[in-house]
Amino acid sequence: MDLTVEQLAEARLITAQDHEVPVRATLRYTADDPLAVFVDFPAEAALHGEEVTWTFARALLDQGLRAPAGHGDVQIWPYGRTRTVLEFHSPHGMALLLFPASTLRRFLVRTYQVVACGQEDVAEVVERGLSALFGGV
Repeated sequence: MDLTVEQLAEARLITAQDHEVPVRATLRYTADDPLAVFVDFPAEAALHGEEVTWTFARALLDQGLRAPAGHGDVQIWPYGRTRTVLEFHSPHGMALLLFPASTLRRFLVRTYQVVACGQEDVAEVVERGLSALFGGV
């Protein structure tokens, strides 16, 4: 099954000086990887001038819209009533982005229309991951 949901989103990157810089991102979901969501940032929004994609659990996004969620590389939490923070950590640094919560909720609802929560084919995802890891050995 090759069903994909893509949605443009306007975010605000919080700088070290506490300024908010507008950033476009693409929220993406595919039925081929039903447990994950992707956030694609264009080259002009990245440190090294190359497109960047962050991948994390769809369940983390769902949880983070309601209460602080995640640890490590991706953390998500509500910021007031109308915005949600996505915090990304990498070896190159940290990015703190504010998204309209309504945009993230709308995207999440659309992903559940493609693959309902709890209906993800986990066995197929694990099989594909193991196959990729071991290269058909």
